[in-house]
Amino acid sequence: MQKEESAKNGSDFNGIFQIDKTQAKNHLGTLVRNSVEEILNDMLETEAQALCNAGRYERSEARKNNRAGHYKRKLHTAAGEVELNMPKLRYAKFETAIIERYKRRESSVEEALMEMYLAGVSVRRVEDVTEALWGMRVNAAQSASLISRCMKR
Repeated sequence: MQKEESAKNGSDFNGIFQIDKTQAKNHLGTLVRNSVEEILNDMLETEAQALCNAGRYERSEARKNNRAGHYKRKLHTAAGEVELNMPKLRYAKFETAIIERYKRRESSVEEALMEMYLAGVSVRRVEDVTEALWGMRVNAAQSASLISRCMKR
């Protein structure tokens, strides 16, 4: 009975230890999401330093701008929802080349939503599918507006 149960939930290595596949998958998903978040935040930080022409708290004659903190922004990626620390500059607007302004979803997520629609998945059903895939709900109104924008192209 125990071997059948371990076969369902994970792998049993000769009774020495067990691996629960669902926990391992959740842990890997969290690890990937955290890595994506960290990499994107590092890229944004590097871009802000390049625009200022100086590092954080660095005094320099070549400095073009000063930092003015940051604000939080969420971005939906294929790895899940990540929270970005968007830098603010004192004397100029920070416009990143990494993420488009007002963009809340990665393009691969939008492409997947379009493919679901073209495959015949109803707009209402997309909510359930997106929650299962990425852990976020894209409501019917968001799906409809995305589809109408893509149809105009």
